[in-house]
Amino acid sequence: MKTILITGNMGYVGPWVLQQLRQSRPQATLIGYDMGYFSHCLTRAAILPECRADLQYFADVRTIPEKILEGVDGIIHLAAISNDPMGKAFEELTLEVNHRATVRLATLAKRAGVRSFVLASSCSVYGFAEEGARTESSPLNPLTAYAQSKVAAERDLAPLADGDFRVTCLRFATACGMSERLRLDLVLNDFVASAVATNRITILSDGTPWRPLINVKDMARALDWALDRTTGPDYLVVNAGSNEWNYQIRELAEAVARVIPGVQVSIHPHALPDKRSYRVDFGLFRQLAPNHQPQMNLETTVQELQQGLQAMHFQDRDFRNSSFVRLKVLEELRRQGLLNEQLEWTDRAQANPNETATPANAPIAVRRSWIHSSRSFQ
Repeated sequence: MKTILITGNMGYVGPWVLQQLRQSRPQATLIGYDMGYFSHCLTRAAILPECRADLQYFADVRTIPEKILEGVDGIIHLAAISNDPMGKAFEELTLEVNHRATVRLATLAKRAGVRSFVLASSCSVYGFAEEGARTESSPLNPLTAYAQSKVAAERDLAPLADGDFRVTCLRFATACGMSERLRLDLVLNDFVASAVATNRITILSDGTPWRPLINVKDMARALDWALDRTTGPDYLVVNAGSNEWNYQIRELAEAVARVIPGVQVSIHPHALPDKRSYRVDFGLFRQLAPNHQPQMNLETTVQELQQGLQAMHFQDRDFRNSSFVRLKVLEELRRQGLLNEQLEWTDRAQANPNETATPANAPIAVRRSWIHSSRSFQ
């Protein structure tokens, strides 16, 4: 594919996606499109990750202009209200962004001649499942606004798919691993951060719930595959991850303690059960994408997180109230009056509040040639 649009590229996953695509498709034109909520949340970034893109738009995916899609061959759609706590805080906006804006974008994309649309969906759509690993045909049990929004998006994307417009919904396992915009509101990342900062991991449940995990690098590999896959039907929903990465919460904590010496793990055996518990079968993904299977393992992922945090001199015992937690970032931006109730930038967010020529939420584009003169990135 010659031209690829990546929405939500300035989050946790996006930096790795840009790096993966730049390496696997060095001649492709990569276009980023992001609201910029978390653009300042950089962690150990040698360069601004967006330097790997040829063009970066700062704008709202809810109002993306159709003209931006002209000449685009494929879309990786990462933009979303991206986890359960944010979904609970912004329930209606979660449905608006993750469902309705997704379907609108795909509809415009099809009309513009885009050939491939890839949605970053989630295994959280399975919710709670006691009997066996969930396959793509298993009943769905979305327990949160976030999961419900992903179910609705998958459902309404299906009628758009045909021989000229291929739709792929990757139901990702829970993300983990180091990133140039690290999140610590993810279970394994949280455990490693707590281990580094406090030498303790406290599990608030009884530790028995199941979670499938996937390293963020392997997410990027799966998205790369989905762009121009030649296997599967025009509309494909597939669990993206590895059967070896199904773990109980206590197993994750114990794995961190094995890698990081001196860490104590405490479990609340009488805690209320966590309603989110599911194992997932990734056999279809292995069959369809044999050359893009996850390569990272749990121990290496923990080591990379530990090393990354230590290199940052991370010692924040109160990190759950910091900018490493996405909901806290949005709450702080709202507190400062930079975002309104609809999570749109206010006029106050403009660099020059007296400048009225460009509305605060109008698309702003930055070309890579303006911020970096080289096309070679490692």
